Amino acid sequence: MKAIQVTRTGGPEVLEVRDLPIPEPTENDIVVKLEAAGVNYVDVYHRDGRYATNPPFTIGQEGTGIVSAVGRGVREFKSGDRVAWTGIMGSYAEYVKLPAARAVRVPGKMSVQQAGAVMLQGMTAHYLSHDTYPLKKGDAALVHAAAGGVGLLLVQMAHRLGARVIGTVSTEEKAVLARKAGADEIILYTQTDFESETRRLTSNSGVQVVYDSVGKTTFDKGLSLIVPRGMMILYGASSGNVPPFDLGILAQKGSLYVTRPTLASYIATRQELLARSKAVFDMILSGELDLRIGQTYKLENAAQAHKDLEARKTTGKLLLMP
Repeated sequence: MKAIQVTRTGGPEVLEVRDLPIPEPTENDIVVKLEAAGVNYVDVYHRDGRYATNPPFTIGQEGTGIVSAVGRGVREFKSGDRVAWTGIMGSYAEYVKLPAARAVRVPGKMSVQQAGAVMLQGMTAHYLSHDTYPLKKGDAALVHAAAGGVGLLLVQMAHRLGARVIGTVSTEEKAVLARKAGADEIILYTQTDFESETRRLTSNSGVQVVYDSVGKTTFDKGLSLIVPRGMMILYGASSGNVPPFDLGILAQKGSLYVTRPTLASYIATRQELLARSKAVFDMILSGELDLRIGQTYKLENAAQAHKDLEARKTTGKLLLMP
């Protein structure tokens, strides 16, 4: 089979197409023939070494496809079933082996692209808005990268929950997408300082929560926009990691909360994985959630997908199609 391997960490050029054996299932595993693999910023962190992974490894954490083989102990799935997953390394490939307990069944009415696009970013938007800081009517939320893969879904969910959403984007094109998703206010951070503009938009009162996937360049200013006992949710670092800081700053700014969550902690049990994925699937199938597929690439063009993602040329979800 074809797979994208990383033999040394670095830029997109380290993503190499390799011929590897098709994996065989062990007792509690399934092997899946890929139909689509999701491209996510966490893949960049693995590729460039920010998240330590020992090379060589097949990159990619998310996908969907058809079960081609099952281990002897697997009872929930059989060959021919459509499944999706996230958090399983090795998904930029034509076949992947994964624990059956980490797969979910794909609803029959869901397309290949929808199933391949929603597991990581959809469930991330769900836990951020429903659990990490459960949004309610009357809350104000600042969402960075509001036209990105998570951002567009998070804006929609926040809007449905009754929050006032202020989104930051880099271009007018992205502003149109964020407004369509339900953002009440848009800040073009390439033209306007988001801190001063958020103060203006909120009459200097601030927001209950900041959803920050950018990190280094936005974190400090974001802290200054949060109301007393509000929350900073740092769930990414597209501009780099936030440097260490004095926790006393949180007291000075009004007893703030800061958290650095990951999806893995919010789907740690099979029960929670099934419940959260079902909630997101149901939103999509009912039309409550509009899932934007930004670009699709051939598997061998994974390096270009990473270049586009890091250059912030993309909107919505990126997919590799084996």
